[in-house]
Amino acid sequence: MRLRALLDTDALGLKLLGGEDELDRTVRGVMTTDLRDPSRYLSGGELVLTGLAWRRDAADSEPFVRILVQEGVTALAAGEAELGDVPDDLVAACARHRLPLFAVHESVAFATITEHVVRQVSGERAGDLAAVVDRHRRMMTSGPAGGGPDVVLDLLGSDLDLRAWVLSPTGRLIAGPKTQGPALPAEACARLAAEHLTATRTGRRAPHRVLLGGTTYSLFPIRSTGRSPQAARDARETVLSDWLLTVEADAGDWAEERLDLLHGVTQLIAVERDRRDAARTVRRRLAQEILELVQAGAAPAEIAARLRVAAPVLLPGLGAAPHWQVVVARVDWDGGDVEGGPVAQALLEEILVDPLSAGPEPSDRIAVAHTGDEAIALVPLPAVATEPDGSETGVLADALLESVRDPLTAGLNDDGRLTLGVSAAVHSAEGLRGALEEARHARRVAAARPGRVCAAGHQELASHVLLLPFVPDDVRRAFTARLLDPLRDYDRRHRAELIPTLEAFLDCDGSWTRCATRLHLHVNTLRYRVGRIEQLTSRDLSRLEDKLDFFLALRMS
Repeated sequence: MRLRALLDTDALGLKLLGGEDELDRTVRGVMTTDLRDPSRYLSGGELVLTGLAWRRDAADSEPFVRILVQEGVTALAAGEAELGDVPDDLVAACARHRLPLFAVHESVAFATITEHVVRQVSGERAGDLAAVVDRHRRMMTSGPAGGGPDVVLDLLGSDLDLRAWVLSPTGRLIAGPKTQGPALPAEACARLAAEHLTATRTGRRAPHRVLLGGTTYSLFPIRSTGRSPQAARDARETVLSDWLLTVEADAGDWAEERLDLLHGVTQLIAVERDRRDAARTVRRRLAQEILELVQAGAAPAEIAARLRVAAPVLLPGLGAAPHWQVVVARVDWDGGDVEGGPVAQALLEEILVDPLSAGPEPSDRIAVAHTGDEAIALVPLPAVATEPDGSETGVLADALLESVRDPLTAGLNDDGRLTLGVSAAVHSAEGLRGALEEARHARRVAAARPGRVCAAGHQELASHVLLLPFVPDDVRRAFTARLLDPLRDYDRRHRAELIPTLEAFLDCDGSWTRCATRLHLHVNTLRYRVGRIEQLTSRDLSRLEDKLDFFLALRMS
């Protein structure tokens, strides 16, 4: 489509700020970004939508525009929601490089522009093939009865002779053609997901081509169409949550028209992912409310009432109150500049689904909240069976990660780490506090192990950890006083902040670099403080036992 056609569409609310002589340029796609350097995701011919979150001062506009021009971008559309007006320095930079510039009114969603451009480009470039995309769009937006992404994959097969599948970042099969050949094996799904995450983290431009078992696959990322103007500025924020479209073909020699069409298909499938995320809002809110009550020490009757509200939402038709398990996950990135909580939340919502189950629906029974770098899942169990050895079945730590370890390791690359802890099953509100503490302690056990992806279960914890929530108050006071009072007294006299330093050091799993970064200290200053803590308490923070004692003392204080 032509740029001129965008101005003729009143519903888009676009205002031309520069480039009147360039309106006959052709738009072949659309991309939303707030990266300072989005070149790895550009292939040329795009209308780029940006919320301007990348701009810190006037000097940032020139290099951003230069990158867009070098990558062959057709035009730039800047949202007014972030700064109120499009800044003059951006207008000037676009004028210097003859890049058409539009302002997007704050009342217009980027998703509206994206959908309009996709429809128009598909119609003008692909002729009858656009009917495939449009037909699927109508089916998906009409609700679950429309068939979801499986429908468009069947249409791709019948109209374009392409076998395609939608995979999660962990390699779970979300959708596939129902009428063409055998299903994609689970091992192949995991391998393709790992290859996709590796390519994304190393900055390779999509589509990524992979040779697997003598067959070439092309991998197209499926990114959300509904991201806010403050969209992800770091690939690590979304790399472990984005779906991917896997096509059994070599896209290396495809014409631009076919690549454009597949790009449009990924944007339409993203609608299904956005709808899934929106549907999770209620479950996330339920989890957040319950966990806030648990952590605040609310009365068991109040927690039980909230659980009775949650059970029908998570397990419709269940007659009796279920058992519950708590799963805690944490994602840590080197440098600490990317919040791990949302990433951990998306991962828990994914890996708590049976990896052999297809479709997004199974995750509708999982409620996950997040705070900081930690995510907490409340998992309902309709019944808890007992094994011959007396152990209970349910969510098992090692089994959770067995089939997804390789893809997750590829996504975490060499600068991220996932640690996960699982509690035992509890059957009442009184047990949830202990289950939460148990899962957190299990995660810390996992954090002490080597590897990018580690998990531990309640079976691996010592008995005194299991009983922590039920320790009498006088025992708690004596234990914490013996360990923490010398530090508190020293802090009062010298304002040394030894207690906050100890909390941060344990929270960073003993990492000197991460802890120093979090506290804005030089590593040598941190080492001095930790040495003072050890001197005052006669403990050694390099020993796991002493770390655990300090951790328990802080939790019980």
